[in-house]
Amino acid sequence: MTVETRRYLQGIGSEVKNTFVQNRMLLSFDQYLELVEKEPQRQARNAAQYIKDVFDFYGTLDLETPVGRVRRFRLFDCDFNEGVGRVAGQEEVQAAIYRVISNFVRNRQIDKLILLHGPNGSAKSSLIAAIEAAMAAYSRKPEGALYRFNWVFPNEKLVKGSIGFNEKTTGPGASGEGSFALLEGEAIDARLSCEVKDHPLFLLPKHERRRFLEKLLGEEALRSGAPASDRELFTVSDYVANGDLCHKCRQIYSALLAHHQGDYLRVLQHVQVERFYISARYQVGIATVEPQLSVDAGYRQITADRSHGSLPPPLQNLSLLEPSGPLVAGNRGMVEYSDLLKRPLEHFKYLLVASENQQVSLEQFTLFLDTMLLASSNEKHLAAFKETPDFASFKGRIELLRVPYLRRASNEKQIYDQQLTRASLGRHVAPHATRVAALWAVLTRLKKPIPERYAADLREIVDDLSPLEKLQLYDSGEVPDRLALAQAKELRKGAEEIYVESDSYPNYEGRAGASAREIKTAISNAAQDPHSQCLTPQAILEELAAICRDKSVYEFLQQEVVDGYHDHEDFVRVAEAQVLSAIDDEIRDSMGLVSESQYRKIFERYVLHLSHWVKNEKILNKLTGDYEPPQEALMLELEGIVMPNGEDRGDFRRGLITAVGAFRLDNPDQVEIDYPRIFPDQFRRLRDHYFEEHKKQLSRSRENVLRVLAGDEGGLSGKEIAQVNEMLSTMTNRYGYCRNCAKDAILFLLRKRYEGS
Repeated sequence: MTVETRRYLQGIGSEVKNTFVQNRMLLSFDQYLELVEKEPQRQARNAAQYIKDVFDFYGTLDLETPVGRVRRFRLFDCDFNEGVGRVAGQEEVQAAIYRVISNFVRNRQIDKLILLHGPNGSAKSSLIAAIEAAMAAYSRKPEGALYRFNWVFPNEKLVKGSIGFNEKTTGPGASGEGSFALLEGEAIDARLSCEVKDHPLFLLPKHERRRFLEKLLGEEALRSGAPASDRELFTVSDYVANGDLCHKCRQIYSALLAHHQGDYLRVLQHVQVERFYISARYQVGIATVEPQLSVDAGYRQITADRSHGSLPPPLQNLSLLEPSGPLVAGNRGMVEYSDLLKRPLEHFKYLLVASENQQVSLEQFTLFLDTMLLASSNEKHLAAFKETPDFASFKGRIELLRVPYLRRASNEKQIYDQQLTRASLGRHVAPHATRVAALWAVLTRLKKPIPERYAADLREIVDDLSPLEKLQLYDSGEVPDRLALAQAKELRKGAEEIYVESDSYPNYEGRAGASAREIKTAISNAAQDPHSQCLTPQAILEELAAICRDKSVYEFLQQEVVDGYHDHEDFVRVAEAQVLSAIDDEIRDSMGLVSESQYRKIFERYVLHLSHWVKNEKILNKLTGDYEPPQEALMLELEGIVMPNGEDRGDFRRGLITAVGAFRLDNPDQVEIDYPRIFPDQFRRLRDHYFEEHKKQLSRSRENVLRVLAGDEGGLSGKEIAQVNEMLSTMTNRYGYCRNCAKDAILFLLRKRYEGS
């Protein structure tokens, strides 16, 4: 080994040792009690309090959406893991999980199993995985420190006596009142861990434990019936206040106490308190039960193991039983039952008791647990389970939380943007590739509203909503151009009511449709398209069309078409049209023919004349210095472009001015009025009108781009070539195209929209 290598390893060794000491990995029992006195609330938590603290530690974010205000728990962003495992959307489910956990905390016990149910691929497992990852990350922070204990037996060379104990320990590493906790490896003959990860406070006799906690936290913290509504009051759970040692640890404790003739302090010499980290990989504080046909807990006799021959004779004579299995591994944390209802009922009937009393009866003893039980199931298996006679028994012991498919396309797109990247697909992802997939996926999940559920002002509007219009309302608050201003306002106001309409239906919106899992498969297949060097929207559209032809495989394709809803083949065309419009807008903008600021100036001038018209005032002509009536011709010209057909002109004008006034009231500190934000529909109509008039010029410009990309620049002037290069630069820097997918996008647009122009 070279000197440089040795220095490198020594540096690592020093860092690891410092971390070990700073994290207080090993403590004697008296050192642990000192820690409890410093931070009693952290050390007196049960699993529910701990998991609630995980949620609280990472914080929340309030989000304003067109369908209402939601609170997002930041742990589901997985920033602690560089975003890997992030859950898109599902804020309603996050809030429901937090509500149930908070109820466990208020009730001082975990007394129900949480069952996430929904269609296949709706993020049930992803939600659970994010919680598990957050727990693991939190357990490595000072605020999330967790402790268990081991039984340590020193070497006979170190300690004299018939079974390895004497009045005082003097060997290297001894600490506290003769504790063996910090003895080094060669000084220890045996160390028995507690597989259940019993709380170290269980080593205090129950009545003394309660007195100790009352002194630190106050009497109300342990008093049943304390005000549950008081969020500031920390309450000690039944598990911590009244729990006891596991069967194995109770045997060891009793044997040592008997040998030492009741000397409690000498028993504690053998206690080594150890910090542990939650880990799904190593099944520490987290365990997953797959739907296999096996028991979830068991035991083995460890005193028959030759490796324990060095134990003191009194322990060798005991029949020590070591529990094992997912329930044991997940104690002090969480156990996940993946696809619980795929198992035969007999294999999870024990949850009737385990979920309510946190107990599991084994042949030789009863296992007492402190773990949150979280399960998942699809809707078919849940429906079948509800038909069984046993469901009535389970009903009061299960919290059913629905996890539907996402219904906002922007959230759905986040899934694909995060997981389907150039690194994972091996090629550049063109703009709108993931968007077209998200649009189609969400369209397949939407249900036609039932107009009778709404007030008269909204009923007719809702009845006429197309699937795309409903998607746009959910996603961005965009309303159909055909609506008058008053109708548009009414629809936006009712967006939340429309969004939650089917929540009480068995066949709720988001229960059927394409899953994100199926869409990711389609995207991966599209990435193999030999005709393009990038993953393009057109390749994904071809894969979506292929899905629509396979009705025998995808059950959602068998739904009856109702007023355009569930017309999945047409949704491919709808998604294509949306992406073509977006590509068209980006190419137009990249050409620099008309900027957003020019639209704003046109609209500002219109509003200026309109405000004077409403107030019946004259307006100053800056060229002549005279006051003149508002220009009716100017207003009529713009209204011919931006006003919906059939709307009363006077109502339209007054509605615009009212909207401007409302914006000023809501934003008193904003000097400039954000017209595109207030009137997105009118600005869209203005842009579309301008570009419709310049279609031939746009077509020629696109053809010039294709010639430059193909290396055929002959016949183009230097000015035209410079314009093309500037346009390509804008498409690359502003919108994320490369030269290959820019060419694909332009060809796609020309073929679909501008042939014959």
